[in-house]
Amino acid sequence: MVDNRAFYATTPIYYVNAKPHLGHAYTTIIGDALCRWHRLLGDDVHFLTGTDEHGLKIQQAADAAGLAPQAFADSIAPLFAEAWTRLDISNDDFIRTTETRHRVGVQKLLQACYDNGDIELDTYRGLYCVAYEAYFTDDDLVDGNCPIHKRPVEHVEEENYFFRLSRYGDRLLQWYADHPGAIVPDHRMNEVIGFIKQGLLDFSISRTSFSWGIPLPWDDRHITYVWFDALANYVTAVGYGTDDDMFARRWPVDFHMIGKDIIRFHCVYWPAMLMSAGIEPPKGWAVGGWLLVGGEKMSKTTGNVVNPLDLIDDIGVDGFRYYVLAETPYGADGDFTYEGLIGRYNSDLANNLGNLLSRVATVVGKKCDGVGPRPRPDSPLASAAIEALEETTARWGDVQPSRALEATWQLIRATNAYLENNEPWKAEPGPLVDAVMGDALEALRIVAILASPAVPTTAQAVWERIGLDGLVADQRLPHAAAWGGYPGGVAVTKGEPLFPRRQV
Repeated sequence: MVDNRAFYATTPIYYVNAKPHLGHAYTTIIGDALCRWHRLLGDDVHFLTGTDEHGLKIQQAADAAGLAPQAFADSIAPLFAEAWTRLDISNDDFIRTTETRHRVGVQKLLQACYDNGDIELDTYRGLYCVAYEAYFTDDDLVDGNCPIHKRPVEHVEEENYFFRLSRYGDRLLQWYADHPGAIVPDHRMNEVIGFIKQGLLDFSISRTSFSWGIPLPWDDRHITYVWFDALANYVTAVGYGTDDDMFARRWPVDFHMIGKDIIRFHCVYWPAMLMSAGIEPPKGWAVGGWLLVGGEKMSKTTGNVVNPLDLIDDIGVDGFRYYVLAETPYGADGDFTYEGLIGRYNSDLANNLGNLLSRVATVVGKKCDGVGPRPRPDSPLASAAIEALEETTARWGDVQPSRALEATWQLIRATNAYLENNEPWKAEPGPLVDAVMGDALEALRIVAILASPAVPTTAQAVWERIGLDGLVADQRLPHAAAWGGYPGGVAVTKGEPLFPRRQV
């Protein structure tokens, strides 16, 4: 039995102080598509998402709702799981930080750092943003407010345990020097290096002013500060503290999919914590920009939240997934508009992919008795298919879904142009029509495979309508996308339009 390469990817875990919104969906869909691609490569994939359920922000939200914190978390966490099901997210695990496996792993991690001498008792005096669960200096503030949420911060003074991050600057710089591609895109790596070189400050890892969280194992008067608690989910979910064999198989993670606003915690705090505990840092981080609405980051605080489930009710799951993946290069900020959503749906899905399948099935039905012919080994489309496979593979490797899809869609456009040049609908049935339609069906077969991480339901529909058995998700690259795999002699079905055109 072949021991397939383990591939482990994660999303951030999402606060349960509010329902899922478009920003949450954005990162989760990207992580899902990347993992689906790696399954096509034959990798042993483990995809993790979940919810962050501890801390002062959650306790306050629970109080406002008139619920105990656990009851409040239990009412919100399933909404995320249900949303990911509706968005066809293929996560292998969903962790909640209120689970026993997480508590056990967090306390083991804390104890390891404490035993190494990197956690010490001190007094914190400074500024704190409850909404962001983060401490700030005066220089960090914008007009006296939190730079992220633009809300007033609180002056806090209390006894805390601190993680001695200041001891890890040189080790972090050396680690990143030894792993130059660990953070993508490249400019985010530069940002992290610059932050470390400014000098690192120790950070608080406990609080005594609230009770909702995991007690420190050596001092139960103190509750684990949310960032130390939350970051640990990436190791506790794969067995740290509970399943040594699983942890050895899955860790280190291949990619943490994160937003740019949490890069400091994930790319500086987190690897230092792991180093202190004697655990290898992650292999990589893929840092995305924000999907903005009206130029602002989506949040409950700013009141510009877009519900992704409302959009899929209107545009369909795959239509929405495609927009999220194709519209904005990963790493850059995008600005969501409904007009942009409909425009990309109509141009790429209705006019290109949907129209290609429709015209191929129509011609095969009329000119080939509904039976798909075999492709030609020397088809003019073969080189376009090879190029599409190579470029799509390279761009998924760079964690650039928009560019991967553009490479796949080039094959769709080439096939549509090929049909326009040959006009098989005008020709009499015979070898020429058979040759052209066999080539087009083979191109559609390859497109279905390459597009399946983005639009899995649509890809399966294409697969079945061109007469193929089984699941497109079970195909394995690169061999499955080699030219010449369409068998011919199978029934081709037109069916209803894949993507009916929409009006704004």
